[in-house]
Amino acid sequence: MRYLVVIEKTETGFSAFSPDLPGCVATGATREETEKNMRAAIAFHVEGMQQEGLEVPRPRSSSTYLDVSA
Repeated sequence: MRYLVVIEKTETGFSAFSPDLPGCVATGATREETEKNMRAAIAFHVEGMQQEGLEVPRPRSSSTYLDVSA
């Protein structure tokens, strides 16, 4: 499955979350580390849901950029 992940710059590095997987988050010192950590967090999150017999949400979020006058 392919989940949308939002990565944000923080004061100490980066953080990430997926709108389709509430509570699934990761951090890292670099963007690359954060992506790696988020990939592992999603796998762990999904595995935990499966072990609990919960339905794993299908990816449904999308993103786009909009140009606006500033």
